[in-house]
Amino acid sequence: MQAIILAAGMGKRLKELSRDAAKCMVEVNGITLIQRTLDQLDELGLSRIVVVAGHKGEKLKAYIGTLGIRTPIVYVDNDIYFKTNNIYSLYLAREYLAAEDTLLLECDIIFEPAALRRLLADPYPNLVLVDRYASWMDGTMVTLDENRNILRFVSKKEFSYAEREQYYKTVNIYKFSREFSCSCYIPFLEAYCKALGNNEYYEQVLKVITLLDDYQIKAALLAGERWYEIDDVQDLDIARSLFAKEEERLGLYQRRYGGYWRYPGLLDYCYLVNPFFPPRQMTEEMKASFETLLTEYPSGMEVNSLLAAKCFGLKPDQIVPGNGAAELIKALMERDGSRIGMALPTFEEYPNRKVKQENHENRVVTFVPGQMGDLRQSGDGQGHPVMHASSEADGLRSLRYTEQDLMDYYEAHPVDMLVVVNPDNPSGNYIKKEGLLRLAQWAEEKEIRLVVDESFADFAGEPDHTLLEQEILNRYPSLIVVKSISKSYGVPGLRLGVLASGGRELISELKKDVAIWNINSFAEFFLQIYEKYRSDYEWSLDRLRECRRELAEQLSGLPYMEVYSSEANYIMCRIKDGGPAATELTRRLLLEEKILIKDLTGKKGLEGGQYIRLAIRRRSENRRLVQALSRMLRDYV
Repeated sequence: MQAIILAAGMGKRLKELSRDAAKCMVEVNGITLIQRTLDQLDELGLSRIVVVAGHKGEKLKAYIGTLGIRTPIVYVDNDIYFKTNNIYSLYLAREYLAAEDTLLLECDIIFEPAALRRLLADPYPNLVLVDRYASWMDGTMVTLDENRNILRFVSKKEFSYAEREQYYKTVNIYKFSREFSCSCYIPFLEAYCKALGNNEYYEQVLKVITLLDDYQIKAALLAGERWYEIDDVQDLDIARSLFAKEEERLGLYQRRYGGYWRYPGLLDYCYLVNPFFPPRQMTEEMKASFETLLTEYPSGMEVNSLLAAKCFGLKPDQIVPGNGAAELIKALMERDGSRIGMALPTFEEYPNRKVKQENHENRVVTFVPGQMGDLRQSGDGQGHPVMHASSEADGLRSLRYTEQDLMDYYEAHPVDMLVVVNPDNPSGNYIKKEGLLRLAQWAEEKEIRLVVDESFADFAGEPDHTLLEQEILNRYPSLIVVKSISKSYGVPGLRLGVLASGGRELISELKKDVAIWNINSFAEFFLQIYEKYRSDYEWSLDRLRECRRELAEQLSGLPYMEVYSSEANYIMCRIKDGGPAATELTRRLLLEEKILIKDLTGKKGLEGGQYIRLAIRRRSENRRLVQALSRMLRDYV
């Protein structure tokens, strides 16, 4: 058996990365694509490797000559690579294709050796390596019958999203027998090039062959093996994290802050959304308006304030919608040079968004529940002094606090602004509405601006939990309520949040600080139609609470796992002494199970212990998580 690598293309979408070198010389984590492919092929005992070169071909040949590949390498030159496509490159290599059984590969793919072994282990002589369609995939698709016979090749033009569940993506690695190449593929290849020219793709020939209906070609299905096709810099970025060294991969994933739908089979337990909302009918309604929403301008701030106010029963001058809560937090904190108080551990976006202003005492004063000892003052690593309690010995400690705890602490350590994330992230600590109103009254008396982030409050069991009420905001004008729509309503891709206050001057100023078109048409439409689906939303919250209770019970039965009760859509756990470090457990879940969780190592307020945070997902996914954790934690018993 031999291999043929098609490596003549220019790789224009990679821009400067392929301007002065062949596309396959692009590096992924310090190793070029061509070296990685040749190293894998070199282990197979092939008779030869045929490389079809074109763009910067001489440079490519010289480079390959330095790699020390033991398998004989021969070259075919495509001198008109700039005006032909890969069908012509394969046409030029047809004599080699006719000589013996062949592995055919394109040069712009990266894959793990197991993918190639799967193709070779299959006894059928003529195979296309395929993977189930995922949203990140582009290019040629195929459909199969129950016996893995390829029924048809689906081009980009023929692709139908309504049929996507039936599609498999070609990985661009093939296995052809000499008999198939000579009797079928090469004659069709020659005829196709003669009739339709050289600026086509060789898959078109396979498409014609499948029309003969004699099932000469079957599919070899991947079962989770990693691969990626690299056409542009975004693909290259994904490939670098997918194929990073094990000790580096976790950090690369964590630094992406989302976008994990691009990673095949990854189960995201790190980012926090409602998995039971929106309902199908709501998404179908949005799909029906997709073209209009995509091609028309959204409304401005005035209209969207009206829509947001309608959704939450407020007045338009009490509320400002944002491009996610993050935009509103940034606008709020950057205009405020006051001294801020927060409990730890918590969501640190608020103090992180404060700016140092000249002639202002810009300080963060933190309260850490469950710790004992004398108070001491130190820096928080970002230039802000921090007041906190000295750490007690490693062990389970309560992270619960009440409104009274906050009032007592900040009575002694005055602040200008107090931020309360309720339920808190990551602990899940929850102060009931009655307690928050006590805190709001105290803050008014002390002339403290109270910010309550209730992004997770809808998941609490308390029926009447929200502070987003006209009467409450009017009674406490120093109260500011922030809510992320992404987390509660399961639509993080819309980037939608709101900030409300009875301080109408503040609301007016914040509206001036953000862009007039700060939310897009899809987010606007969501606000417009939400009222029709309010009952579906309430159902989703009940369902999530059930899954939270079940998951907490299952986690409590695992060795080394100490579970904190939570009123949010996540659960925080402490790993007991003798168990794995949080970072090690997080790394193993990603590498071995393709499950990403939140490692809380280094989180302020959690020093001296091993903590993780787990999102709540659907029952079947939660079972998969618990089973994976159980297998790993048993290793330490």
